[in-house]
Amino acid sequence: MAPLSTLSLQVSSGLRPAYPSLATVAFCLLVASAAGAQSLDPLVRITGPSPLSGCSADRVKFQEQSFGSVLYKTNAIEPNAAIDPTDPDRILFGHQQDRWSDGGSRGLVGGLSDDGGKTWGLTIPSGVSACTGGPDLRSTDPWVAFAPDGTAFFSSLAFDEAAITVPQGSTTSAILVSRSRDHGATWGAPKTQIVDNSIYVFNDKNAITADPFAQGNVYTVWDRSEIFPGTNDSAGDLAAAAAMRDGVRFQRERAARLRAEAAGAPKAAAPQTRGPSYFSHSADNGASWSRAEPIFDPGVNSSTLNNTIVVAQNGDVLNFTSVFDPAGNVEIDLLRSRDKGFAWSRAKRVTDIQTIGTVTPDGHEAVRDGSTIFSVASDDKSGAIYLVWQDFRFNPGTQVSDVAFSQSLDGGATWSAPAMINKTPQNLSNPLRQQAFLPTVVVAGDGTIAVTYYDFRNDVGTPGIELADFFAAFCKPSSGDCSLGASWGHELKLTPNSFNMRDAPVAGGHFMGDYMGLVASGKHVWPVFGQTTGPNHVAEYTRKITLP
Repeated sequence: MAPLSTLSLQVSSGLRPAYPSLATVAFCLLVASAAGAQSLDPLVRITGPSPLSGCSADRVKFQEQSFGSVLYKTNAIEPNAAIDPTDPDRILFGHQQDRWSDGGSRGLVGGLSDDGGKTWGLTIPSGVSACTGGPDLRSTDPWVAFAPDGTAFFSSLAFDEAAITVPQGSTTSAILVSRSRDHGATWGAPKTQIVDNSIYVFNDKNAITADPFAQGNVYTVWDRSEIFPGTNDSAGDLAAAAAMRDGVRFQRERAARLRAEAAGAPKAAAPQTRGPSYFSHSADNGASWSRAEPIFDPGVNSSTLNNTIVVAQNGDVLNFTSVFDPAGNVEIDLLRSRDKGFAWSRAKRVTDIQTIGTVTPDGHEAVRDGSTIFSVASDDKSGAIYLVWQDFRFNPGTQVSDVAFSQSLDGGATWSAPAMINKTPQNLSNPLRQQAFLPTVVVAGDGTIAVTYYDFRNDVGTPGIELADFFAAFCKPSSGDCSLGASWGHELKLTPNSFNMRDAPVAGGHFMGDYMGLVASGKHVWPVFGQTTGPNHVAEYTRKITLP
């Protein structure tokens, strides 16, 4: 195996150099509202040149020639973030570095700030993909968390495309968890939650949660998708197996195909599938992990995706998941464990998801979004739980997606009706400029709920340019009923200048990531989000929001 880049080796050894040439953009904005004033700190760019540029271990030319893959060099995509409960100025985030067009990236890279997001240094878990010293060619789905004592966790999906075109071949997919005992500065060797070596099985969409009420308890969840091939390993089976390696895209396109068939389109031959939720638990702060076990199987030709755990105020462990049924319908279900994951309730339906995805408003090019998944957050003080997702039920005529919100004030037992909460203005001349997508939710220390999202409201139809921006909207439960869309407001535009969505690399649509990062502490909120900086290039940014 070829050596890692010098910079990667430095980081793996704990010498956290700063990203080269990181620019802090001085742009401050004060927004007045009836409830007071929210302030925005300067926009900070937190990714720069790729720290994996010197890597040769993943055989880029071989992958390009063998699979027809396109590598988007220097891209930083799909951030996830966590804040250290022992130090509210310490923020950790992870992202995909150098994205491939057909799934995954060259490696997962982290950033660490000790000053509330003003400056950032690199922190890269080693042993995940080939470019960070691991055995597999690609990695994806970064997810980070902090335990109450400040122990940091970085969950990763590593996989190998090497044999995907060989009918009797095998390929690897593994869920890994790296642990840092110095608050995210350096990382130990990753622990394997599960590994499969079959072309027809893929572990996907992992998430990790450290229990905020029970120090030492940490939970990981993911879906384990399986295809049951025909006896002759047909080309259709192989194509489905290859597509499955990008789970969000695969399930979105499968759901769309099934809905079209239900409306009268010709039926396509497709193998049977299954996608149960898997779970692993650590009771010793990530030193060891339980054997991975399925906790929910929706049945043949049904699948789960986006499994995410939050811990209710009473200590119950709640797993939320998107469930795809054999007809292509999608809903959010909830499973509950009252004993830290040893036993689980039956799945309970929370809500359906009504969405068809996002396109650019002028050229109608596909935008890869979170149209079949969700974001969930809990308030450790009040016990409230909040969900957001994309949904077109508020615009049934145009099927334009908005941000839907539902809340539970009783620990997940009951849920409010979906409400539209984004503040995107109506656009009669081009309704596609009303699309709001990729929402994320978090709860601040004073109970304020913050939700971020993208939309196209500032697009003006310039040929070749599809302008998008990133926004945040807020609701404080003590000031109004957040289950009502009218209670949401005080919207902030977080991108000083609109960016061209058509510049985002194409990976199942113009791709910024399946999710964005969003954390809060006290009266401060930090979004971590992407925007394009040129053709086929996305960088990650943050800026601190101070609540009134």
